Amino acid sequence: MGRASGAATALDTATVDVLRLSAVEQASAVRTGAVSARELVEASLATVERLNPELKAFVALCADRALAEAEAVRPGDPRPLAGVPVGLKDLLSATVDLPTTEGSRAFGDWTADHDTAHVRRLREAGAVVIGKTNTPELGLRPTTENARYGLTRNPWRTDLSSGGSSGGSAAAVASGMVALADGSDLGGSIRIPASCCGLVGLKPSAGRVSIGPDLGDVGAGLACDGVLTRTVLDTAVALDAMCGYEPGDRRWIGEPPRFAEACRGEARGVTVRVALTAPLDIPVDDEPCAAATYAAAAIEALGHEVVEDTPSWNDATFPSAWATFATGTLQHVLHVVERLHGRPLDPDGLEPATRAWLAESDPVSLVEYLEAGERLWAIARRILTDWGDTVLLTPTLTRLPASAGGIEARFGVTDDAVRFSALVRLWNVTGQPAISLPLHETSDGIPVGVQLVGPPGREDVLLSLAAQLEDAVGWRPR
Repeated sequence: MGRASGAATALDTATVDVLRLSAVEQASAVRTGAVSARELVEASLATVERLNPELKAFVALCADRALAEAEAVRPGDPRPLAGVPVGLKDLLSATVDLPTTEGSRAFGDWTADHDTAHVRRLREAGAVVIGKTNTPELGLRPTTENARYGLTRNPWRTDLSSGGSSGGSAAAVASGMVALADGSDLGGSIRIPASCCGLVGLKPSAGRVSIGPDLGDVGAGLACDGVLTRTVLDTAVALDAMCGYEPGDRRWIGEPPRFAEACRGEARGVTVRVALTAPLDIPVDDEPCAAATYAAAAIEALGHEVVEDTPSWNDATFPSAWATFATGTLQHVLHVVERLHGRPLDPDGLEPATRAWLAESDPVSLVEYLEAGERLWAIARRILTDWGDTVLLTPTLTRLPASAGGIEARFGVTDDAVRFSALVRLWNVTGQPAISLPLHETSDGIPVGVQLVGPPGREDVLLSLAAQLEDAVGWRPR
């Protein structure tokens, strides 16, 4: 990663302190003239330069361009993210004049002449992109480490992983380099690092955020783009900016509610179902259960109805269907990346586990892939049949963050991956919105997330309830 050329190395305390503000508060400070957008971006770049050698959150910077864009943002700018520095995950998303590598040496760098739709929309809302954040190769692991850039560490405890696959973005936000960074989620890749790093992480509903213009229907709509933030309002404002129809979208779900407005309202009379177990008797450790129990009590104290009720999610065919569908999807992603990068895959550039799983194994046949999908959609239909207007509360993860470098990359959908994804991947299949909230920590300060899952298409319900929790009990860790 190049140095932050043009960034100040010595900044006054007041300017550095603005990085502790939320993204919405940073934009307000720029709007009122309390700080200039350039000063804010300079502070962000200087913080990256100071912290990134240890954390490895960012893998590429575009400092000169970011500073030039910040110069154009003036006091009074009405845009919701005016002058706010942001990071972008180094996976599949196009960004003008900034390389995308997919965390791999196998494809060469893709430097696009356009922005992916959600990136363009964030920039139109005033955000200033400062660089790309780390991801495991092709986003395949629930921890963020790769042979090209190394291991991303957890800012709360650097002997722990930041989670994955959006772990670079999570570490960037949790450490204060930026207040907002994007992520993507095929089987928990926003919510896993949100839980590990004590952040807010929302997987939007399927079809809420466009994957255009470069992608059409990768993974049958299971993958979603979203953000990692420190506050619910930041997440809502970013979602308002990112969502909306793009030409050719196959899964657009219609005009969205106003999410920031939902945050500022008061959730009333929500029925919240609580499940402290995981599908198919996958064990859940004590701390995640304690986090969900605490959250349930806090929700009940706010006047909502809380009931113990586990969804009908136990289906013995799910693991094999998921493994087949995920393998077929990721084998397809190899071809997608070849097309985007404009060059063939170099198998020797892949990490050994990736090469064995996706390049050297037998391709999943079309019929096998479609049959696996049908099995997953049948499970989703059963779960959603009696969902109604309720919200489900679970631990986000079944375990605490892994030790940094403590999970070995292996072939396929591993037991380690399932321990991280058991409570999160199902909602990619159903297409429902799901959010991880930083409501708990262990006695030695390790973050533990809780997950809220909403009715289909109702991010507004989740964000309103989450904002109410944030206001009533505050976030942990601090």
